[in-house]
Amino acid sequence: MSEYSRIFEEVKKSSRKLTGISDQKVNQILEDLAELTVLKIPALVEANQLDLEKMDSDDPMFDRLLLTEERIEGIATEIIQVSLLPSPLHLKLEEKMLPNGLSLEKVTVPLGVIGIIYEARPNVTFDVFSLALKSGNGLVLKGGSDANFSNQAIMNLIHQVLEKHGIPGTAFQLLPPDRTATKALLEAVGFVDVIIPRGSQSLINFVRENAKVPVIETGAGIVHTYLDESGDLEKAKAIIFNSKTRRPSVCNSLDCLIIHHSRMGELEELVKPLLDFGVTIYADERAFANLKSNPLVQKADESHFGTEFLSLKMAIKTVENLDESLDHIATHSSKHSEAILSENQESIDRFLLEVDAAAVYANASTAFTDGNQFGLGAEIGISTQKLHARGPMALKELCSYKWIVRGNGQIRN
Repeated sequence: MSEYSRIFEEVKKSSRKLTGISDQKVNQILEDLAELTVLKIPALVEANQLDLEKMDSDDPMFDRLLLTEERIEGIATEIIQVSLLPSPLHLKLEEKMLPNGLSLEKVTVPLGVIGIIYEARPNVTFDVFSLALKSGNGLVLKGGSDANFSNQAIMNLIHQVLEKHGIPGTAFQLLPPDRTATKALLEAVGFVDVIIPRGSQSLINFVRENAKVPVIETGAGIVHTYLDESGDLEKAKAIIFNSKTRRPSVCNSLDCLIIHHSRMGELEELVKPLLDFGVTIYADERAFANLKSNPLVQKADESHFGTEFLSLKMAIKTVENLDESLDHIATHSSKHSEAILSENQESIDRFLLEVDAAAVYANASTAFTDGNQFGLGAEIGISTQKLHARGPMALKELCSYKWIVRGNGQIRN
């Protein structure tokens, strides 16, 4: 048996005991982890700095990698929020009595062992542990080499708290940051029940194309916002600015503004806050004609549409009508988050009905696509597919179900 197979077997064996931990104890573990996390902020920042030193500060991933005192305090708060949520386990979804006297119950259970492959996002280590413990799932984490010092420091805290409460740390394992570990995890049939990649589209594609274990795709967000002819200009300025600049390196940030041709006269005013903030704009021909005097505005080509920028860059596409907007989104969307800015209820209703995405907005920033913002606590990712889960994956989405059948000697003819 290989080294990795032994690790996977340990996780699988240890994770079977997680559903027997009381809700009270699970919550106490999370509270203790939050407290220890705040206490260890200097050590976490120091470990994170070792990772940051290896990355160019201009890299779009730098912001995702960065752990500050404020961010770590926010992570601790989210851990507490997860502890306050009701357990998703052992819930009775359905029950019935068959004519033959068999009693059937459909109840929630953990997925089992979840594998997470992620890039420069050390916060994911905290998030997925909190959700996995609360939902009774074991974890195999495979972080990138760019966040290895941070991830190891975080896992050390997690194992300290688990040991304090007599819970086997072997149910939650961090693999080495090398490619052989990735290959082993992708092929861990019989040990790992599902793999969830967190990162760029290229990472997600690689996992999907090479995994022998079932995959839930999350993360990649090619996000559009459509301003139609009736959209309120002041609302639009605020929403577009927030969608693009709040945290440009995350998956819910705006990548392409789609604008109705009748709004060309207001385009300069609309994007002025973005340009003042340093956003580079790739504008199509009609939009470029209205903005070309600004050096941050460049002519767009086809490569700029359907791109997840993850930085202070965005595209602008001009359309004739709602139908053309819907067509553009259908062609280029990653089915993550899409928005319409409009005061026309008929247009809003059509957009919300016809756009195929995990989260569809009317007159609000796509920055809200987040498990915490949706009131779900932390999230394990934003699923952009349709099987099993869609949108922010939190506690309920980390559960499956089983049928419990009680009888009294029944046999089938």
